[in-house]
Amino acid sequence: MDVTRMSGKVVLVTGAGTGIGAAVGRRAVAEGARVVLTGRRAEPLERVAAELGGAALAVPADAATPEDAARVVEAALNRFGQLDVLVANAGAHYPGAVLDLKDDDWHAAVRANLDTAFVMARAALPALIAARGNIVVVSSIAGLFAGPEAAGYVTTKHALIGLTRSLARDYGARGVRVNAVCPGWVRTEMADTQMDELGRRSGIDRDAAYALVTKDTPLRRAAEAEEIASVTAFLASPEASAMTGAVVVADCGAGCVDLPTLAFVPDFVD
Repeated sequence: MDVTRMSGKVVLVTGAGTGIGAAVGRRAVAEGARVVLTGRRAEPLERVAAELGGAALAVPADAATPEDAARVVEAALNRFGQLDVLVANAGAHYPGAVLDLKDDDWHAAVRANLDTAFVMARAALPALIAARGNIVVVSSIAGLFAGPEAAGYVTTKHALIGLTRSLARDYGARGVRVNAVCPGWVRTEMADTQMDELGRRSGIDRDAAYALVTKDTPLRRAAEAEEIASVTAFLASPEASAMTGAVVVADCGAGCVDLPTLAFVPDFVD
């Protein structure tokens, strides 16, 4: 790890209290940055900020609310004097196929996964333009493929890639790079909840559920949040200076599998 790669930079992370967001905050500080951690729940944000010390500022807020987004950016500028990177990571899963999704769940999915990125990017852009900074949008392989009974999640994660490319196209000439990362299964609190539900239905424990959902991926495991943070740190760093509008997949190989050929794989193959 290059501990100076992000020296002097200020990084704002949404959904920063747990999982990928917390890992991104830790990685940024480890590489020399100062971080602003935001999310709706104060307690986990404050725990991560306490761990990171004076390099971190916790600002509880709803990233989908324009007034809150403006307040978070203002807090970053007041505390650290600049803003160089936005990691738009906030999101949530609202399961259901189209006929099963209630209006409230659909709107909640749009708000949690898409509005958070749009509203926070809009609030942060003036500072990012001034700093010639960049944005990393955390989408998902659900932004590239459709999982079962997840219409709200799949649609909004696809939309995040469109937002990434629109931002890259419109603000590249003003010095702002924008890229997306698409994780597959990652061991986080949100994924743990889904694994526990799968485990209850299948009569297996959490680890066995993770093994089940990744058994046909080349690496045969879920990623760790720290691995996604590594990809994010690269995209946010000067080492990715020629990259904008890119979609980087970090899914342990899930997206390279030809699904129709799985029937030809014997059960006994390790």
